Amino acid sequence: MSTDHRPLPSGLALTPAGDGDFEALFALRMAAMRESLERAGHFDPQRARERLCRGFLPAHTRHILQDGELVGFVVVHPRDEDWLLDHLYIHPNAQGQGIGSWVLEQVLRDADAKAKAVSVTALKHSAANRFYLRHGFVLQAEGEWDLYYRRPARQQGEPTVLPPAQRI
Repeated sequence: MSTDHRPLPSGLALTPAGDGDFEALFALRMAAMRESLERAGHFDPQRARERLCRGFLPAHTRHILQDGELVGFVVVHPRDEDWLLDHLYIHPNAQGQGIGSWVLEQVLRDADAKAKAVSVTALKHSAANRFYLRHGFVLQAEGEWDLYYRRPARQQGEPTVLPPAQRI
């Protein structure tokens, strides 16, 4: 279920990442996050590399391809109590086309099939906050730099998107 009225982008696929993909994914993350991090005064390439490296497990990482071209990646770590959406990045040239919504809907559909909630962290003052709220995530806590969200597992047939009156 899409949250906007644009047609869904075509030619999208999620494919497994491999051990040798770290540098390409790091470059993509830097391109996707640079503006938000600079605006917040937290652009630190070394810290960004360390954070991505800590969570980089190819078994939980998927390339986002559009017509065979890498336009993003998603990392979902299964945990006992929920799934952690650790990374979801779309290259700036591919943003605003509904790709992130398409990917998130795949993740949420898979989580719902396993009766798992999904947790995610977003940088304060980032457009990602509106994105996650639109997709049914609920703010759980606030840190110095980040906001922490959780989207409860849904039952079959239950909508995954908040009604327009509840969106920000």
